[in-house]
Amino acid sequence: MKKLLAALLLLALTLSLTTTALADRSYIFPESSTRRLTWAEVDEWDYESLGFAFHEILARHGFVFNPTGRYYAYFNSKPWYTPNADSNNDRACYPRLSGLEWDNIELIKSVRASKEYNDYGRSIWDSWTGGITPLSGFTYMEFRPNQALPVYAAPGTSSYRATNGLAEVSTNGAIYVAGVENGWMLILYETNWGAARVGYIDTRRLSGSVPACRQLNFSRTPARLVTACTITDDPITHGSTITCLPAGTSVTYLTTFYGDQAWDYVEFRVYGQLARGFIPSGLLDMTDDGPTLLY
Repeated sequence: MKKLLAALLLLALTLSLTTTALADRSYIFPESSTRRLTWAEVDEWDYESLGFAFHEILARHGFVFNPTGRYYAYFNSKPWYTPNADSNNDRACYPRLSGLEWDNIELIKSVRASKEYNDYGRSIWDSWTGGITPLSGFTYMEFRPNQALPVYAAPGTSSYRATNGLAEVSTNGAIYVAGVENGWMLILYETNWGAARVGYIDTRRLSGSVPACRQLNFSRTPARLVTACTITDDPITHGSTITCLPAGTSVTYLTTFYGDQAWDYVEFRVYGQLARGFIPSGLLDMTDDGPTLLY
């Protein structure tokens, strides 16, 4: 019995530490509401990041951001952020801040002002984005942690799903988002074995607030392959093949993304299922005047 209690206590402690670590990763300054920051630690961050840092203190108290502003999507992607029902920040947010928090805001603003014409330091975009470099058009976003979501190669649960139908993404890792199509979010993420994958998740399965992002508007141009080629869902490390298609196969061109090279994003069918993937640009014969680029 004692061994069982010890094991349960160890498990509870492990879960608590894991949760704390995930929460801390969601903040630029995790303790900015409980202790006085120093100039030296604030000075480690660059000008842009410090703009997010002092708004982070406000966001803890439900500050309501302008939907057209630069901070709206970032904070709405945070699992800890809940905007106040009252959008009047003078009334609903500012009175909640402590004197310590106001002091930290003023410190961050002062350090930020000193960097306006001589910017240097760490960037928030480099701190939590995993070990892959995203394609053009994909933006890093955070979701409520501890979710495991099925990933499909095209929108819809009847579409092809990699890893023998088991492909999924954990919201504890870095996720990049290109946009949403009919409730399905196009994401790029790093797999457990270090490869990358592009696919779709159903936004209706997400817990917490769904990050605001653009609506996808693909070209949908009929095309044929001018040569046999491999189609991948991993244009970052080139690590996984969906299928190989022969020359002359009809596909639908969607758009072109850019990474270490230009990649055409196409729709096709594999094993009777709808799928989307990447081929190097230049392998398509368009049946109209040419592609319309999304990015």
